[in-house]
Amino acid sequence: MNFIRSRLSIGGLIGQRCRLVPDTCSHRGMCNKPQVAKAEPPAVPAAGSRASFRTPGYSPSNMDRKILLWSGRFKTEDQIPALVSYETLDAARNKMRVKACYVMMGLTMAACLVMVIMGKRAAGRNESLTGQNMERKAIWREELRREKEAALAQKAQ
Repeated sequence: MNFIRSRLSIGGLIGQRCRLVPDTCSHRGMCNKPQVAKAEPPAVPAAGSRASFRTPGYSPSNMDRKILLWSGRFKTEDQIPALVSYETLDAARNKMRVKACYVMMGLTMAACLVMVIMGKRAAGRNESLTGQNMERKAIWREELRREKEAALAQKAQ
């Protein structure tokens, strides 16, 4: 309560900055223009009185026809009309996206299982990445040593 009293007394000393605007009952720092309520937008005419700007249909391409078949919208390609609504085509594409995601998730899980199995087999053969790296670096050191010896032999001659 003391905090509120101190705020009010300090507000009276500061003046314009913390003045409450009586119309809106809110703080409007450093602004002395009164707030004006926005006018309502003009009424929209009824939907039947104006022309619709939507195209009546979309002519599907060969890929769109395949998507419509795969998604189950149509049973055969002969059933697909010349003009298909964009909403129908969009719904078919979304269904195919979901199916593709499921396929990719399944393939990812299968690949993970294959990697686990391959790793366990390699561990059973006592193969590890550390061992392979050490062998590779030993081969590189041996090659470097041979090159240095060959260079010294050529300098000696």
